[in-house]
Amino acid sequence: MTESAEKIQRPRTGFDPQQARADFPVLQRRLQGQRLVYLDSAASAQKPHAVIDAELDCYRGYYANVHRGVHTLSQESTSAFEQAREQVRGFLNAADAREIVFVRGTTEAINLVAHSFVAPRLQPGDEIVISHLEHHSNIVPWQLLEQRCGARLRVIPITDAGEIDLDAAAAALGERTRLLSIGHVSNTLGTINPIAELVALARQREIPILVDGAQAAPHLPLDVQALDVDFYAFSGHKVYGPSGIGVLYGRYAHLSEMVPYQGGGDMIRKVSFAGTEFADPPARFEAGTPHIAGAIGLGAALRYLEVQGREQIAAHECALIEEAVQAVAGVPGVRLIGTPKARAGALSFIMEGAHPHDIAMLLDEQAIAVRAGHHCTQPLMERYGVTATVRASLGLYNDSDDVEALVTGLRKVAGIFGLR
Repeated sequence: MTESAEKIQRPRTGFDPQQARADFPVLQRRLQGQRLVYLDSAASAQKPHAVIDAELDCYRGYYANVHRGVHTLSQESTSAFEQAREQVRGFLNAADAREIVFVRGTTEAINLVAHSFVAPRLQPGDEIVISHLEHHSNIVPWQLLEQRCGARLRVIPITDAGEIDLDAAAAALGERTRLLSIGHVSNTLGTINPIAELVALARQREIPILVDGAQAAPHLPLDVQALDVDFYAFSGHKVYGPSGIGVLYGRYAHLSEMVPYQGGGDMIRKVSFAGTEFADPPARFEAGTPHIAGAIGLGAALRYLEVQGREQIAAHECALIEEAVQAVAGVPGVRLIGTPKARAGALSFIMEGAHPHDIAMLLDEQAIAVRAGHHCTQPLMERYGVTATVRASLGLYNDSDDVEALVTGLRKVAGIFGLR
């Protein structure tokens, strides 16, 4: 192990990524006889034993449907399910567990806000403001509202470095703005957006704020009360939890005024053919049988992060991503896409003469897993004049050995394409 790696792993933060790596069974695999280097956590993070065991315990020991059953298994499942909601509340420092809505993921959370909060407030010519950095999940729902309600989507431009232009953001927010919907961390560039400054701009105009926290939740300590946001969304599979489960935080005053997103069981207080009386939040937005084991697994993932130390994880990852940026930039033929000053989790690049998918396949032959493509950010790709990039994204289980393996692998790829 190099001296720089030792500084990152222990003295700087007290966090040991190699010890954490041992908690993830899939990372013990060897591919092509080599140590697996997993650098695709922005797409989906791996799962520790604690999460896998929590889901297995549920299915093996006490699984039943929640909230309506009086028998023992239902009561135990309901208790575990609601304990997971409380775990999420603490993770976000929300004021009340009733402000935590379980959804399938960030995508559904944004669509819920679009349908139930924004759409009823829109008149033709009203505006929703986003940025050029957004994931498709924070673009397409608003385009659907454009078509349905006659609203207008305004886009805050970014600099060549991949950062939001705050002067342009201030200019984009106006009297017709009905929502500012912004990503906390870019899934493609890793840019950490200045949420505090953006919230301040929106508050001056009494504009509600939705934050897509899918990429921030695994990497940054979060406090929705301190951030002063109206809505915050994240996905379980990004924070080392199960897929198919996610969270929408919403101020209770907003949730209590919102119309249901879906109709069905468990979101009602009373149903008759004359009409239906809806349950209070969060049940109002959780129609049907929920992903019970998924919510319990998510609670276990968040407990795991708390035990590891969220501040310590953030410090470790901050040092590691900077190490990775500098090392990858030194590979022949490589051009980094975006150079934000504040970055978390991910970096994207292209290589002269080599298609990103070819690079990813050649790295896979060396047991290095990266993502190649547009990363559900096609407008951002267009902004930089490319169709795809290679993205390397980090998790708490990565260390300097992984960065070294990536750079060694890229140098081999560069050699294949005649880059020196």
